[in-house]
Amino acid sequence: MKIRRAFLAPMAVAAIALATGGWFLQRGVSREGNVYTQARLFEEVLNRIATDYVDSKDPSSLYKMAIDGLIHELGDPYTAFMTPEDYKNLKVTTQGEYGGIGAEITKRDGWVTILAPLPGSPAERAGLQSGDKIVEINGESTKGWSQDDAVAKLRGPKGTVVEFKVLRSGIDELIPFKLVRDEIHVKSVRTAYLMEGGVGYVELRVFSESTTSELRAAIDSLRRQGMKGLVIDVRGNPGGLLDQAISASDLFLDRGKAVSELRGRVAGMNQKFAAQTPDQYPGMPVVVLTGSQTASAAEILAGALQDHDRALVVGERTFGKGLVQTLFQLPAGHWLKLTTARWYTPVGRSIQRSAHAGHEAVAEVMTEAEADSTQPLETYRSTGGRTIFGGGGIVPDLLVEPDKFTDEEIEFVKAVQKYGSKYYDLLYQYAIDYHRKHPELKPGFPVTKELLDGFYRLLNSNGIPVSRELFDGASRWVAQDLAYQVTYARWNPQEARKRANSEDPQVRVAAELLRGADSPQALFKRAERYAAEHPASRTTPTEEAGAGTEQP
Repeated sequence: MKIRRAFLAPMAVAAIALATGGWFLQRGVSREGNVYTQARLFEEVLNRIATDYVDSKDPSSLYKMAIDGLIHELGDPYTAFMTPEDYKNLKVTTQGEYGGIGAEITKRDGWVTILAPLPGSPAERAGLQSGDKIVEINGESTKGWSQDDAVAKLRGPKGTVVEFKVLRSGIDELIPFKLVRDEIHVKSVRTAYLMEGGVGYVELRVFSESTTSELRAAIDSLRRQGMKGLVIDVRGNPGGLLDQAISASDLFLDRGKAVSELRGRVAGMNQKFAAQTPDQYPGMPVVVLTGSQTASAAEILAGALQDHDRALVVGERTFGKGLVQTLFQLPAGHWLKLTTARWYTPVGRSIQRSAHAGHEAVAEVMTEAEADSTQPLETYRSTGGRTIFGGGGIVPDLLVEPDKFTDEEIEFVKAVQKYGSKYYDLLYQYAIDYHRKHPELKPGFPVTKELLDGFYRLLNSNGIPVSRELFDGASRWVAQDLAYQVTYARWNPQEARKRANSEDPQVRVAAELLRGADSPQALFKRAERYAAEHPASRTTPTEEAGAGTEQP
């Protein structure tokens, strides 16, 4: 019904226009004249609201409301009007640098809490620890603060001072800190290590200004350790800078090979990007791990390497953000982030998925799964002749689902979810206390019955009553969570990722395929055999993508 009304409204407007204002067209008023008239009309409405509306409204806020409304009506979730503060935060994401103390923080049990100090940062040098609760910043209590509130206070120009106090488990008094802010670099490569059988693993978190150099350094380090094949994990990568996606792809492609193409309404937006240097790692087999949150620049990398048969894509279909935004500077430090083009893979696949088109009428009546069903897969050929698929997002060569909850685990999650964040607050604090009481722990430690029993007692003594039967039914999942949190608290995020990967089915499949492959071609053959043995991993086009959809 909503869509039907959406079609009626323009018809009604058209009828009114013909009845009362159609003569403008007959008299040949120019387009520019109509725009001028509409601008005057807008000013009249704005002035009338500013002077006569029942509640007083600041004229500047009315302009902001009008801008926000205009952008909203575009139906594009990626176009945005940015305040100076918004732009500052965007620069932190894309440049990967800011002034601060260098600590990952989150909110636990109502307090801003240190997850981990970054290596080489003022926070690490000062001795801040995982689990420290920041209860005061510059003399102001942080009780009830959001994570963003704390970030705003802790960040600042390099060389300036910030004072705060923390509450540490096992210590009765607050611990004061006085840190000099330094330039903090947020790494694109958070994790890089060598797995069994000469398989390297690199987790690529975002595409910032240093992504390509970090990726190259990580790969070179792993090769010196004996790496023969590589897993690039972009499952949680939301994208970032387009030029870094191009240059990262360039590492694996020969000079002149297409990487991506931009197509926009303005001629200047139409661009083709190609590799500028020879393949830096010729013959090395590569798997790109993708997930449902892999987006934008990460999809450019995955699509380019898949199209040229340079990497095997394993995992889930990606998010499908095939739109490109350009920043336009506005007065008073404001910016407009405007969608100006769509991007395509080397063989011409558009990555934009209809479920993310942003049109409000569609979003109201169509779920993402329904949108996918109306957007059939299209069959393409890679440059080497392999069958690959388009139609929205990067469709993996092998579909491998992430770990799933069992029915018993789902029941447990439902039972603890009604207590909000309290479960994870207790889990995190228990991990902190456990690792401090067990200094003998080594990476890969077993999750013992003692560890599980202690957490069960903690839940029940802190207002989360769950039956032993319910807890035991979810013990596999609880054990994985405990192992990750204790490892994170005891060592660092990289060790925690290694621990999680040891039980990750997608990483396991990628590593298995690479261990028996000495070239990209051998990797693709192993993938074909795997698909034959595991039919659920096959990528199969929908019936709508039948004859006639194959592209040259």
